[in-house]
Amino acid sequence: MPTYEYQCDACGHEFTKEQRITEKPTKKCPKCGKMKARRMIAGGDFILKGGGWEKDLYSGSSNKSSSSSSSSDSSSSSDD
Repeated sequence: MPTYEYQCDACGHEFTKEQRITEKPTKKCPKCGKMKARRMIAGGDFILKGGGWEKDLYSGSSNKSSSSSSSSDSSSSSDD
């Protein structure tokens, strides 16, 4: 279940709440009780798990060596 960040416009209290995607955003602030809470835009908890990340060559030694050789090629051409 996703975790959402909220901030109250009345008292400035910031809090997080775990909710289903289908639930409506919370309006009531747990600190002051006013109906002034609003959902904030925040970074997600993006986690890569499993072996697919390395198998696709997005990370690993083969990708690192090709990027370093291309950067050395561009630097040698700029010296001319």
